[in-house]
Amino acid sequence: METFTTDQKLKHLLSFPVIVAALGYFVDIYDLLLFGIVRVPSLKDLHLDADTAGTLILNSQMIGLLIGGILWGILGDKKGRLSVLFGSILVYSLANIACGFLPQFPFEDKTLVYAVLRFVAGIGLAGELGAGITLVSESLPKELRAIGTSIVAGFGLLGAVVAQLTVELAGDWTIAYFIGGGLGLLLLLLRVSVSESGIYKNIEHSEAIEKGNFLSFFTHKDRFIKYMKCIAIGLPTWYCIGILAVMANQFAPVMGIASITPGKAIMWAYVGISIGDFASGFISHWLHSRKKAILYMMLFTLVGILLMLYGGTKSEGMYYFYCGWLGLGTGYWAMFVTVGAEQFGTNIRSTATTTIPNMVRGLVPAMLYAFDTLKVGNGVIIAASIVGFIAFSLGIYSTLTISETHGKDLEYTE
Repeated sequence: METFTTDQKLKHLLSFPVIVAALGYFVDIYDLLLFGIVRVPSLKDLHLDADTAGTLILNSQMIGLLIGGILWGILGDKKGRLSVLFGSILVYSLANIACGFLPQFPFEDKTLVYAVLRFVAGIGLAGELGAGITLVSESLPKELRAIGTSIVAGFGLLGAVVAQLTVELAGDWTIAYFIGGGLGLLLLLLRVSVSESGIYKNIEHSEAIEKGNFLSFFTHKDRFIKYMKCIAIGLPTWYCIGILAVMANQFAPVMGIASITPGKAIMWAYVGISIGDFASGFISHWLHSRKKAILYMMLFTLVGILLMLYGGTKSEGMYYFYCGWLGLGTGYWAMFVTVGAEQFGTNIRSTATTTIPNMVRGLVPAMLYAFDTLKVGNGVIIAASIVGFIAFSLGIYSTLTISETHGKDLEYTE
């Protein structure tokens, strides 16, 4: 393993690709979670049902993420990582600006319009993280890869906190959408100076290497199993956000709490996630293992969930405390995406890294459907417990059985 001086480490970790990827993910997270934060006030202003219409619109965004992940992932392998960084941010920035004009739209069915705009935003948002992590993973020395991607995610996830604070300070959800879209367009100017990944350049013009074949994940048994395990590792993260944070208001009555604000639950969860993501890279670096870092953080999260649901949570502040706990534990998000990047060759790496986190996000509607179905006869606590048990069982099993990738050389093709 190569060793670096402190100055060399800082030069790599504060390089332009890392900084721009971190800023891009910051804007991405801001826009991704903005609907969850403004769901209740925006739907009330539009005279729509916060739960029924809210679930439909959130599901539309998540399905957009699923489809966009495939499109941007393939494009990233066929046309380069930079093409995704430019294209994706333009799509979701314009969609978010359009969301700010929703009250002025002359359509009667605002639910459908809102859902379509969040679907388009989801398509755009799908490309940011995968392309950024792929570019940073291929640009940094393997010894510093985990720390570099953790910096990207740790800083980027603060976008959720800024989104909540923006909504509170602006006092108008439409302004928050305008700010998010505007930040994205400003970021486009920064990206002009970013260089393409050197590893990708080595195969860019090779016609002998097939690039961006999404179906290749399903036509080879071992590759398919590896791909499914990568997705399963990320399930606990969006279980915590999609159900325990975004739907936090549904837990208030059964816990004897007057009210819980989903926006604040999301904010505190992402405060924890941001800290956890910064820490996960150093934990992995210290343990010389991606798998151990992820497993320990999963188990820490599981303890927090049990205490939240069964430990007698009786106040709004305590619920937010546990959201922060769960966020800290699920702060292995950057590590999970990095593992996805490290499992596959350069010719399908962008496709893998972009689709894997978006497959997880795309499974949120399935988790929400299961939660909504189960809570009818069992209540929200039992419903959340059953969905959580499935998500964590799959996540822990996959973490234990997937290949270790710490220190792996990425200059190879499938």
